[in-house]
Amino acid sequence: MSPSILDLTLNPNTVELKIRFSVEAMLAEVDLSEISDTNLSKNAEKYDELRGLTPEQIKKIFKYKWPDFEKYISLNQSGRGIKLNYQELTVPGVGNTELTRISYLFLEGKLQNNEPVVFSWNSKLGPIVVRQLGVENGLTQFLADGDVSDLIFFEGSLQKNKIITFLDYIFVGFEHIIPKGWDHIVFVLGLFFFSSKFKPLIWQISTFTLAHTITLALGSLGYIRIVPELVEPLIALSIVFISFENIFTKNFSRWRPLVIFTFGLLHGLGFASVLGEFGLPTEFFIPALLGFNVGVEFGQLTVVLLAFILLGYWFNQKNYYTSSIAQPISAIIGLVGAFWFIERLI
Repeated sequence: MSPSILDLTLNPNTVELKIRFSVEAMLAEVDLSEISDTNLSKNAEKYDELRGLTPEQIKKIFKYKWPDFEKYISLNQSGRGIKLNYQELTVPGVGNTELTRISYLFLEGKLQNNEPVVFSWNSKLGPIVVRQLGVENGLTQFLADGDVSDLIFFEGSLQKNKIITFLDYIFVGFEHIIPKGWDHIVFVLGLFFFSSKFKPLIWQISTFTLAHTITLALGSLGYIRIVPELVEPLIALSIVFISFENIFTKNFSRWRPLVIFTFGLLHGLGFASVLGEFGLPTEFFIPALLGFNVGVEFGQLTVVLLAFILLGYWFNQKNYYTSSIAQPISAIIGLVGAFWFIERLI
């Protein structure tokens, strides 16, 4: 599940909200504050059933239950709640039920004055990106765990300085690795299990970081067109390749940095597709981009540090480390990558 996205427009007397989300997750009462994979939810069966319903059936159920869901979405002005009236729900036709179906909810509320507003929604609905439309310096903010947005002004605002934006997007980048970026976690573990010695590991992580920083920037700036249907299977395939090398290559070859650099370019495109969904704030584009990248690096280093504490520190000097620990785990990593590769092609 990707974060939901709110596009909010403030008019002289009204406020308009357009929410991009999974209506089936809401109807099935999947708690997205606890999990990001709906298969792990206790209501997964109900969620899967709803994904097979037609748009007309979903709209009918949602409209009937809207009075119950209305309290989940909050917009306040001057400390007073704004009643949000249901306008429309658009639901795509039934497609691949293995993929999340994205719907759009349109709401409208009446404003008492031109004071700023604040938005929040129930943490069970998962994280959401708030984007203000219609003004030059509209707010863009990532909200998690039921957080309340900053003040959203009619004329836009630069009250959120570059440092705060940078720090906000560090969290977004870190979260994309831990706990949501399983394919990136597995790839980094593949680098770790080639050799837990400091020098080879630093070479690999540095090469990978440099590469994905390049494509992350180019993809976010729009210089590279990202095709997730192509990028995601190739990311899975990169995991298979790294695990294969771990098992059958004993020494750090001169070609491995080039291979890792190439795979880093792919992973950078994956990161860029995530930022593309969020919509980086134009006025703070560079701080947000740098913050996201720093968050990704913190996430990767955390993965390596945990692997070292749990295994590397205790066993990397043992004679049996490579044959009994590193290679078997690399084989498991390769099988996981192969499964993802097949799954993303189907």
